[in-house]
Amino acid sequence: MLGTRFSKPLTLLAAGALALGVTATTGAAARPAAGTGRTAPPAAPAGCALGAHGAVKHVIYMMFDNTHYTRDDPNVPSDLQQMPNLLDFLTGHGTLITHEHTPLIAHTADDSVTLESGLYGSGQGIPIANEYNYYKPGGTTDTAGSFAYWTDPIVDYDTGLAGKPVGDSTPTMIGANGRNAPAPWVPYTRAGCDFGTVASANTELENTLPDVPHVFGANSPEAREASNPNLQNKATADFMGLAVHCALRSAVCGAGSRPDVLPDEPGGYHGYRALYGNKFIQPVISPAGPVRNLDGQVIKDSSGDIGFPGYDGMTGVNSLAYTLDMQTHGVPVTFTYLSDLHDNFNGSGAFGPGQPGYIKQLREENAAFGTFFSGLAAHGITTANTLFVFTSDEGDHFVGSAPTPAGCNGVTVPCHYDKIGEVDGNLTGLLAAKGITTPFDVEADSAPGIYVHGQPGRTNPAVRSLEQATARLTGNDLASGQTQRLTGYLADPVEMKILHMVTADPKRTPTLVLFGNDNFWLSSGAASCGTSCFTEPTGGDAWNHGTAAEQINTTWVGMAGPGVAHLGIDNSVWSDHTNTQPTMLALLGLRDDYAPDGRVLGEIFDRAALPPGMRAHHGTLLRLGQLYTQLEAPVGAVGLDTLRASTRALASISPGDAIYTRIENQLQRIGAARDAVGARIQALLLGAEFEGRTLNVPAARALIRAGDRILGRAATLGA
Repeated sequence: MLGTRFSKPLTLLAAGALALGVTATTGAAARPAAGTGRTAPPAAPAGCALGAHGAVKHVIYMMFDNTHYTRDDPNVPSDLQQMPNLLDFLTGHGTLITHEHTPLIAHTADDSVTLESGLYGSGQGIPIANEYNYYKPGGTTDTAGSFAYWTDPIVDYDTGLAGKPVGDSTPTMIGANGRNAPAPWVPYTRAGCDFGTVASANTELENTLPDVPHVFGANSPEAREASNPNLQNKATADFMGLAVHCALRSAVCGAGSRPDVLPDEPGGYHGYRALYGNKFIQPVISPAGPVRNLDGQVIKDSSGDIGFPGYDGMTGVNSLAYTLDMQTHGVPVTFTYLSDLHDNFNGSGAFGPGQPGYIKQLREENAAFGTFFSGLAAHGITTANTLFVFTSDEGDHFVGSAPTPAGCNGVTVPCHYDKIGEVDGNLTGLLAAKGITTPFDVEADSAPGIYVHGQPGRTNPAVRSLEQATARLTGNDLASGQTQRLTGYLADPVEMKILHMVTADPKRTPTLVLFGNDNFWLSSGAASCGTSCFTEPTGGDAWNHGTAAEQINTTWVGMAGPGVAHLGIDNSVWSDHTNTQPTMLALLGLRDDYAPDGRVLGEIFDRAALPPGMRAHHGTLLRLGQLYTQLEAPVGAVGLDTLRASTRALASISPGDAIYTRIENQLQRIGAARDAVGARIQALLLGAEFEGRTLNVPAARALIRAGDRILGRAATLGA
């Protein structure tokens, strides 16, 4: 029986849960409250007091990997509907926005970092994820990982040289100025708050090499452990996935701490320290012994090593346990990642909506949240003194046959599927069959990046031939047996710039990005593949994302706590991932040492909690901010309209390439106009949001008119 609103009444785990208004499934495993049997440190350092009058003592931010508010099957309750302990908490105490949107491309690394930093890929270096290619001096490419510690150089997957290409120290997280992008924990630590991260992308060590030598030193015992092929699992459990970035003079960063080095941070960042990995964090947050999960079991990896269980092990029972222990042992700000609930936690493959294994995992996740909220409340951590933020990196598209029996709901009638899995296509072979012999590399994806060798210019005849052929690719959807177009949209560097996908490192700009059919995964392969260009789905990867599609690019964000209005479900606000970080900082009375790409979502603030500069001319300010989002968001009005126009241009075949040239020139003019108007709007918004400036209404109205004209031009071009 499911522990959801669709089944029998639920029981309270603890009286403390009443303070949060949450319930939990009957029989949820008991876990001793953090600190039981010992004296716990204060719940927050004395210096951590945020928001109006210092009312916010804790910040709890969590990002799910592919967890949905909307239903993937109309008969099967959605992920959040099957987790009422979380859904009811958000809707009962705050606001849940149902029209939150991703950048492009939509993958965990890019989406996570955009949420953390408020910056698009152009400002933080990884618009293409979870891997990207970059050009080497000879004109071919290597593959690099988008998951990397914040100050890592390029983490090369091909060289085998400890993750670092020879002679290339370019930061993975490269900012628009060509230096290391500013780090998201800095506003908190400068304000006196220790910042804990539980597998939150790129804020903790992601790869044993080069991360451990990079942080601990090349000749350190930690580096020797990380370099030992026989100790890779132990090194991961000891050092990966967890970090605490400490405020100055924090008692948390004592034994085992290392300098928290951010050499390019605006305004400097000196004297700060951090703890990296379970080996050094566990004595602080669980001094009586190993960290135990919410079921009371010692957290281990699949090999039995005590410590970080790996990113696939970041289920609620583990992630929430680490978060709870941090919050109740002196780390008042936590950023947490939770694993994809669609994948089988106890085996291989993926589930379809309503399958028994999927339903079971959602039930377990719901119970974990009941235990988590009760544990927080028992320590006085409630919406009265805590800002809670929950979101998901992206949506995704299930690839599989229709469920049986028809009308199954998963709750009372389990669903079954004859076929599950995305279709794998050999892009090299498919294009070779159309006469394309130009050598290129592929960053495999549902939205693959194509890197023509030598990095020729966009008007090169070989590039144009490849684009024209790519636009006409088709494939057999093996689940339905139907032939479909493989190409949804095409973007070259002109359109990629509009979509904020061009970074300060020109080596990582692809020749072309193919936003593909969301039933397919496209990669490189043999140039001659005949009838084997497509591979039958096996069920291993059934939830596709990355490409441009409404189901993938639309997700949700919920907030509760001081200053957040109690609006419940909000279907009216159109938000973008860049908005989450500035909205959080505005609620907390903090600000960045850089300009974020997003805006503050004043629509969900209690009126009295609005920053001073946002209280006057509030309606005009909202209109300006909403327009700004549609101008800048990759899947906003300008982004999608220009993407349609770009696709038409790149697919066009005309004498002298006249159609291509005309549309590309128009795209460049629209992009330049958008950038100019967007920068001026951004300055007005930031002035009101963080500098206390009263909005200049005539200037705002003039910019609204100018922005509306750009929207009209993009719509006409994209029609």
